[in-house]
Amino acid sequence: MSERTSTPKSPQSYLPLTPPLFHVLMALADGDKHGYAIMKDVRQRTDGEVRLSAGTLYGIIKRLVASGLIRELDPPPGMTRDDPRRRRSYRLEPLGREVARAEAERLERMLSIARAKNLFIRPEPA
Repeated sequence: MSERTSTPKSPQSYLPLTPPLFHVLMALADGDKHGYAIMKDVRQRTDGEVRLSAGTLYGIIKRLVASGLIRELDPPPGMTRDDPRRRRSYRLEPLGREVARAEAERLERMLSIARAKNLFIRPEPA
C-alpha cells in the first residue's frame, strides 16, 4: 500500500473568492480578531455596504479554518475551549495572506481592464 502525500494548494487554486470571504480575510490581515470584531471591521470598512450576519460569518470561518487559511487561537489563561464566556479569536495564516493577496491582484487586473474599456465615469474637464 503506497502512502499518499497531499500537495500543498497554490493560492490561485482558491480563487475567485466570494466577496464576504475576501472581507473576512481582509479583516484579519491587520491582526487577530474575534467574530464580532470581524463583523464590525467589515461593516466600518465598507461604510455599512457589507453586513455579515452571524450565520454567514461563522460558516465562512468554519470553511477558512478547515482549509488552513485561518486558525482559531488558544483560549486565554484560565479558560477552556468549551467555556461559554469565551470569545473565539482567529488569526490569518500565511497561506490565507497569500490567498488574500492573490485575490487582490486578481481584482486589480479586472479593474485595469474595466478602466481600459472606459467603464468608469470620469468627470468632464471644466
